[in-house]
Amino acid sequence: MIARPLFAVTTVTLLLAACGPASQPQAEGPAIPPQEGSPTPSPALAGGLSPGAVNQAPFAVPPTDEARAPAVLRAQILLDRARFSPGVIDGTAGENLRQAVAAYEEANALPVDGEMDEQVFAKLTAADARPVLADYLMTEADVKGPFVTLGDKMTEQAKLPAMGFESAKEALAEKFHMTEELLDQLNPGADFTRAGTKIVVAQVGDDALPADVALIEVDKADKALRAYGADGKLLAFYPSTIGSDERPAPEGLLKVTGVAQNPTYTFDPKRLTYSQPGVKGKLTLPGGPNNPVGSVWIGLSKETFGIHGSGEPREIGKKFSHGCIRLTNWDAQELAGKVKAGVKVSFVEASAGGLREEQAKAKPQAKT
Repeated sequence: MIARPLFAVTTVTLLLAACGPASQPQAEGPAIPPQEGSPTPSPALAGGLSPGAVNQAPFAVPPTDEARAPAVLRAQILLDRARFSPGVIDGTAGENLRQAVAAYEEANALPVDGEMDEQVFAKLTAADARPVLADYLMTEADVKGPFVTLGDKMTEQAKLPAMGFESAKEALAEKFHMTEELLDQLNPGADFTRAGTKIVVAQVGDDALPADVALIEVDKADKALRAYGADGKLLAFYPSTIGSDERPAPEGLLKVTGVAQNPTYTFDPKRLTYSQPGVKGKLTLPGGPNNPVGSVWIGLSKETFGIHGSGEPREIGKKFSHGCIRLTNWDAQELAGKVKAGVKVSFVEASAGGLREEQAKAKPQAKT
């Protein structure tokens, strides 16, 4: 039960004791989509998420509930483009947004409190004034599939040719780092099965880091991963799911051993502390974006541990893993594109200047 990811292969079988399904809690990604100057006008939607309202949204204090808000959606997309990932883009203010804001504040010499306030918003919008929503014309490749029905039983999933997307809408949501619910809200009545359909999507970046990664810092307290270049500068920040009390993440310093694209996954109940209904012995699940370790695996020098993607982007940072470090598929792919064997991976309890869990409950600091 050993993961041996290699740079030269595109499919590799992972037999993991540490990583596993979320039972508790190509290096190149999508380019900025084509647009016609600005998105086609559409009626205002619930929460005021018309393209025009979002692209020109002024600062507004984020809602305290789960409501989607234009300013929050604009900030999420700008943070994503600046490589301070908010995780999946959904238009709502949550802990992943707080962590991304805190990392952005730290990198820009602002007081670190994780609050999306007027000063942070102004800096984000001044640095990148492009529209955050754009028109996208669905292609034949977007709708052709093949798509699968995953179900919730490993015994059935093991029979699939691949653990791919279940629909074109799911594939498009992942392509543009969004939830399907947000995609629906931005495109009421859209036919996501027909090529030629014009839809509104998040105008995300190209998912390519500007330099090779020389150091990865896994911050257990902040539930975050930071990638640094050889000059010590922060290249990217990603919200992460990092271990659990039952199966904690490693400690100290490890190294990257390799990268595997489209890994398969072998569930071995004899080596795990949890079970799956109907699974009596070893069971291998095919590769694909909905595989338990997502679309890419970055192996570490401690046996069975790695950094990998996830088929459940909305759960990143909110549930637990079985020891490994889980990112959204697009964040994992971005990181994997600039990682080589031998890169150091440091596990820390709290990074200097980072947002602490207790800070999230404290009174925000005044910014000057």
